[in-house]
Amino acid sequence: MDLISPRPFWPLKNGLPATYPPLRQDLTCDVAVLGAGISGALMADELSRAGFDVVVLDKRDVAGGSTSASTALLQYEIDVSLVDLTKMIGRADAERAYQLCHESIDLLEGLAREMDAGCSFQRKKSVYLGTRKSDARMLQKEGEARRAAGIAVEYWDEADVSAHFYFSRPAALMSEQGAELDCYKFTHELLARAARNGARIFDRTTVKDYEPEGDGVRLKTDRGNTVRARQVVFATGYESQNYLPKKVVSLKSTFALASEPLEAFPGWWERCLIWTTARPYIYLRTTNDGRAMMGGGDDPFRNPDRRDWLVDKKTERLAEDFRGMFPAIELEVAYRWAGTFGETKDGLAYIGQVRQMPQCWFALGFGGNGITYSVLAARIIRDALKEKPNADARLFRFDR
Repeated sequence: MDLISPRPFWPLKNGLPATYPPLRQDLTCDVAVLGAGISGALMADELSRAGFDVVVLDKRDVAGGSTSASTALLQYEIDVSLVDLTKMIGRADAERAYQLCHESIDLLEGLAREMDAGCSFQRKKSVYLGTRKSDARMLQKEGEARRAAGIAVEYWDEADVSAHFYFSRPAALMSEQGAELDCYKFTHELLARAARNGARIFDRTTVKDYEPEGDGVRLKTDRGNTVRARQVVFATGYESQNYLPKKVVSLKSTFALASEPLEAFPGWWERCLIWTTARPYIYLRTTNDGRAMMGGGDDPFRNPDRRDWLVDKKTERLAEDFRGMFPAIELEVAYRWAGTFGETKDGLAYIGQVRQMPQCWFALGFGGNGITYSVLAARIIRDALKEKPNADARLFRFDR
């Protein structure tokens, strides 16, 4: 599947931090990780540090799929509000899902600090803006639900929003627990550490065939080589649907832009993360080199050609929305691109196994906060492979 339009921002900014060879020999390992984006990199790093012999395979260049198109706003919020998620799965489980995503921001910060390699992790406040008057009551109730779950959040009325920005909105929720990241560089750094811990990484290598074999799995590649693994982890994102017995995700196209570097951000309070209650919502952040980055305008994914054809139109609309919010910022669009992402009915990731595929695990961080879900997936699957109980795994199982 063609997951991104040409010329997303992060690969152009970073170039190729590292290169990896294609697989040209037969191998055996404890765990084969399929996918070398952010999800696969987090998995490979976690498993190699836990002592597993890991082989990573990707049909593209490392971080060349959805990771390269991500705007990497790190938020604990799930696409489904806590109030609505409670109605779907019950209060205790809904609160735990939100708490886990909240904790994932801290875990990501710890990993980024360990990398110490310019992956541009920065803590940021996050503001969830109401777009209609009726959103004020909804945001009040959502804030109450989060505080009851032990998550600190402030409710802002219209006067509060106007006091922090140059624009006005009916209401907002402000959280201290947010961050931003260069996830393309972060992926490369995680894989570099995994390699130092013994992981073997191969890109531009397509797995053509999967076959259970005794107490393991045999993988056949496009060059005719074989990888025999005791376990396989699919960290192949939205393409994983091809391996699953039933549909679990709806694919969407999302559009993004990055500006030329700006000297100042008048009217943008503390350069916070911003996202809105509108559906489809828009989302904004800044970068460490002084750019504004904005995404949204989501459409159902139909095919790559239609998605790419819409890039200019969609990003121009985003730019108009930006100028309406921040008239004092002279936005000049430098980069435009589109990517593909997936939504689940309850906004939760799918992490675990399906009955039809023994010795296989899936780390599918679907939704708007796929990076935080991928942190959880790496730990849940690590625990499973070490035969260590993990009480949170059931929240993300396929048969929920």
